[in-house]
Amino acid sequence: MSDDERREADELRRDGAIAPEPEMGLHPSAAAAGASLSSGEGAAGYFGETLMIEQQSLGGEVWRRFRRDKFAMVGLAAIIIIILLAVFAPWIAPHDPLTQYNDGITMQGMPVGSSAKFPLGTDTLGRDMLSRILYGARVSLFIGIVANGFALLLGVVFGLSAGYFKGGTETLIMRMTDVMMAFPILLLAIALSTTVFSKGGVWLLVVVITIVYWTPMTRVIHGEVLSIREKEFVDAARLTGATNRRILFRHILPHLVAPIIVYTSLGIATTIVFEATLSYIGVGVQPPTPSWGQMISMGQDYYYTAPQLVIYPGLAIVITVLAFNLVGDGLRDAFDPQQRRR
Repeated sequence: MSDDERREADELRRDGAIAPEPEMGLHPSAAAAGASLSSGEGAAGYFGETLMIEQQSLGGEVWRRFRRDKFAMVGLAAIIIIILLAVFAPWIAPHDPLTQYNDGITMQGMPVGSSAKFPLGTDTLGRDMLSRILYGARVSLFIGIVANGFALLLGVVFGLSAGYFKGGTETLIMRMTDVMMAFPILLLAIALSTTVFSKGGVWLLVVVITIVYWTPMTRVIHGEVLSIREKEFVDAARLTGATNRRILFRHILPHLVAPIIVYTSLGIATTIVFEATLSYIGVGVQPPTPSWGQMISMGQDYYYTAPQLVIYPGLAIVITVLAFNLVGDGLRDAFDPQQRRR
């Protein structure tokens, strides 16, 4: 457009013959969204919603991958069955696990074999084996889940603190972790069980296992946090003025869900074996409370004459631990980002 034409157009606009050109800009809603995003609160909300959407899509993808693992699904089905048997043991068990039956011992003082009254036979005191195995599942699962849960909680708290704050906090926590890991776990547990917690009991055993098993998870979480705290989204959260607590629990902790879930499953299996070991050597669950490890210990002297005293509780331990390990391996493969890209 020439200068003369431009002047003519300006005069026509002043006279009202031509409507003024609209200003090029954002839609009011888009402008409001941009203004909100430019503020700290809007940015934090935007990133939080984005993270939630990503986690939901990731959860669906993980479940699809997990379902394709046949061994993991078999393990999951076995865990569900074992949990149901343990929960409903008072209604499923044919007898009281603590009752000694006169017809549960032969004239020679030997345990009886399988029969209509005692489907899996009896133990050396005439108690029903099936009932004791079912009630033993309650003890093993309770200790495995609760003790492993407390150990994971300590590991996550210590690992988060050491990895994020670094400096003196990291030095103190990680050196304490190294000292604890320097002790042989079994010997430390035996020492604690026979001295500080010598009164026995399921809850004291939970405390012992928690004390000796929080260190591996602490090291895992510490290493993950050291990597995550240097990511761009953590720097963005700091720039918006987010507090350390918000960064830890809103931005870093969600990225630790995968290792926490995997180690939860694998840790329960390890804890069940550890409880059975302590009960086997006599420093774990004390009689007459049924425990799989304790049952194996009591039946080992009758291995040749009554092998079911060792085989049945041993199979219970193997099946339960194998199920949790299969689920843990399946979860680890499902969460593996390299596997997801294939």
